[in-house]
Amino acid sequence: MELATIYQRVIGLDIHQAQITACAIIQQSDGTMHIEQRQFGAFKRDRRELAEWATSLKPEQVVMESTGIYWKSPYAALEAVGIYGMVVNARHVKNVPGRKTDVGDAQWLATLARAGLLRNSFVPPAKLRELRLISRQRQKLVGQISAEKNRLHKLLTDCGIRLGVVVSDIHGQSARAMVKAIIAGQSIQEVLNFASRRLRASREELFDALQGELTDNHRFVLDEIMCHIEEIEARIARFDARLLEELKGEHNKLVLLQTMPGVDLIGAAMLLVEIGTDMSAFGSADRLASWVGICPGNNESAGKRKSGRVRKGNLYARRLLCEFAHAASRTRSVFQSKFQSLLVRRGYKRSIVALAHKLLRTIYFMLSRGEHYRDSATDYEALSAQRNAPRWIKTLIHFGYLPQQSA
Repeated sequence: MELATIYQRVIGLDIHQAQITACAIIQQSDGTMHIEQRQFGAFKRDRRELAEWATSLKPEQVVMESTGIYWKSPYAALEAVGIYGMVVNARHVKNVPGRKTDVGDAQWLATLARAGLLRNSFVPPAKLRELRLISRQRQKLVGQISAEKNRLHKLLTDCGIRLGVVVSDIHGQSARAMVKAIIAGQSIQEVLNFASRRLRASREELFDALQGELTDNHRFVLDEIMCHIEEIEARIARFDARLLEELKGEHNKLVLLQTMPGVDLIGAAMLLVEIGTDMSAFGSADRLASWVGICPGNNESAGKRKSGRVRKGNLYARRLLCEFAHAASRTRSVFQSKFQSLLVRRGYKRSIVALAHKLLRTIYFMLSRGEHYRDSATDYEALSAQRNAPRWIKTLIHFGYLPQQSA
């Protein structure tokens, strides 16, 4: 079956680590087809040659599969000469089994592109792609510091110190000072001097919790772990500063996102880097949720709909949204009541994912309309009156509209 022609000049690229196979299908003015196949290396000079060759053909579409990270440098090379390639999901363009070759794959991509049968994946602008490197490395560092903190806690338990029993966070300011004093070899009485008065535990409870069998080897390992934790914290702070500095131009959107329950400044910056600032790239909240992989999958047969797993999407954005959902479920907002209603029927983890889905849809409309979040469960007029009433009353008394006793 011959596919209808939508585009007359298309290029398909099959990209690997060491080589790029290209196939151009050009329809001549007399209706004849011209197919040109080329192979390029993967180095910078080869990518530049690819871009020059593609420019000479003046293609309407340049298509490539989203194969790992290999597509990124050829995409950037084409972008530099004004050609914005179409990056497609490899699942959507599978060829007939048993006929797979590099040339065949490139020609198949070009054939599908020529017929207009491909759907473009979301590729953010170059600046946001660079900022993703900062954001994602920061997430990796947060994972590392969590692992190191767990090791520190485990090692303290190993030597008999039960500080985690009487302190809610052993990495808080007061608890960390006590741990450092323990590592330095100070006596328990000296360690207790670092305990904050705001701790719920009494000095007797802290004294009992700090009793342990600490050896020189314990102290050595604890010291190394503590140094590593502080080093990672300093690196995370540098990543935060760099990310916020680069996003100065998006200050209004960052402020807007922070009006959402559970979203802080760094979280807003990291999410903005992942989903971008232009929601028209997705078209609808449903498509954005599908791209992130936070909405249920479709599983329908014989008229019956069954439960479907969430799709694989943007892991980094999904992780951020689930963190926001955890925080929002503990705020006095409509999200808390939504979470409580889901929790009874669906369990904790599914409820968090469903709440993350709701948060993302809300964020989509906020960014599309440029509107701040307004909670339907909050009476903002009554809240404003409650906050401003003392000032209003003082003003009325000052101008003589109310007697002094009404204050």
